[in-house]
Amino acid sequence: MTTKNILISGAGAAGITLAYWLRHHGFRPTVVERAEAPRRGGHAIDIRGSALGVVERMGVADLLREKRTDMRGMSWYNARGRKLVDVTEHTLTGGLVGNEDIEILRDELTDILYATTEGVEYVFDDAITGLTQTPDGVDVTFAASAPRTFDLVVGADGIHSAVRRLAFGPEARYVHHLDTYLAVFTMPNYLNLDRWQSFHMSPGRLAGVYSARGNAETRAMLGFESPVLDYDHRDRAQQEKLVTDAFLGGGWETPRLLREMRSAPELYFDSMSQVRMDSWTAGRVTLVGDAGYGPSPLSGQGTSLALVGAYVLAGELRAARGDHQTAFARYTEIMRPFVAKNQELATANQRRQSRTRAGQWRQIQSMRALRYLPFREQIMRKAMRPLADSANSVRLKDY
Repeated sequence: MTTKNILISGAGAAGITLAYWLRHHGFRPTVVERAEAPRRGGHAIDIRGSALGVVERMGVADLLREKRTDMRGMSWYNARGRKLVDVTEHTLTGGLVGNEDIEILRDELTDILYATTEGVEYVFDDAITGLTQTPDGVDVTFAASAPRTFDLVVGADGIHSAVRRLAFGPEARYVHHLDTYLAVFTMPNYLNLDRWQSFHMSPGRLAGVYSARGNAETRAMLGFESPVLDYDHRDRAQQEKLVTDAFLGGGWETPRLLREMRSAPELYFDSMSQVRMDSWTAGRVTLVGDAGYGPSPLSGQGTSLALVGAYVLAGELRAARGDHQTAFARYTEIMRPFVAKNQELATANQRRQSRTRAGQWRQIQSMRALRYLPFREQIMRKAMRPLADSANSVRLKDY
């Protein structure tokens, strides 16, 4: 193979998984990551459908299952703190209770994947600042390291991808806002939740907490509808103010959540957006995961798309013996229908969101009524079928 040295930008699930499979197939991957170490925090994510096959092939599925959140159900409350309904058939973040999917905290997934890549070169606390393609490779400049040349460069650096900006153009061309922002942070389990989720919704806002790490802590989530906001993605104080302003006067536990946010060890804050591109490749540069086709958290499929995309990209490079033009074309051919189905899932979920008090009241009544229906399990499985169909809509090849 003439292609050997491949630079990956981003040490999240997509980047680490790609590094694992590239090394497995005989390439020499290098991963550059802006953070000083694998990132902490983040919300619970789901591995389902074809993505389960990827982690099985990596030999980490059992380790991931040991760390799964194992949620038993959820409760919904009104503004005064009165419980409205308990639900044990499904949860907001993980789908059907007791299914084969793996719901796990994002940083616990990253830790397990990272441990599989011993021998891979990681460059932390650095970032790509420039890409210059030549007939034989890509000359790369960095914020801290000396310039280097690689055969290929892969952007696995998320929705605000620097690689995408450098190789394809401004973010505004590709990132499509879905009218919602989400904040997630870690806080004490002061509500004593036991593998449980608790939520309160009001028009345009959703506040919730769910237990994590064996109930030792909780992850709080505050979501609100808004047009595009102008803010610095690295200015935490500015992000905290945006969330606080959006939830002023909120009921239930919202005031406590806002206080806890200010002392949380980390804060994830971003828009619910999709990345839509006509092409994920430009010469010797390509994209994987959220950088190229993030479906938004509304799909519940972002991590699964990233895992499958990394597996397919590495596998097609092996099958083409390093011929990146052939491999990139085949990667796109396989992934494009899979991405389309899962992005449509997110937009369908967005259309179903209740935005009025009357609509939210009807949603609560539906959850109450479900407990008394004789075929509630079949009803829930039918409701979740679009997600299952989308998650299984690509077949994994054995590379």
